[in-house]
Amino acid sequence: MALDDRDRALLDFESAWSRHVGAKEEAIRAELGLSPARYYQLLGRLIDTAEALEHDPMLVKRLRRIRDARQQARLARVSGAP
Repeated sequence: MALDDRDRALLDFESAWSRHVGAKEEAIRAELGLSPARYYQLLGRLIDTAEALEHDPMLVKRLRRIRDARQQARLARVSGAP
């Protein structure tokens, strides 16, 4: 299944975000018409797809690494491990 326009817009926005000035949450609302919570839900699902990986492999791999590191940190806090 190919990426739709919204999926590409999410990936392109996230890829270009470092070049934006201002609050990311405001830019998400203004540019994408989404709440920040919904944006992150959609982005989280999107980065697990092969189509997203094909569209922007470096971005998707970076976002997966960040997500996985955060998940590991949460698990470590819960289990009490250092």
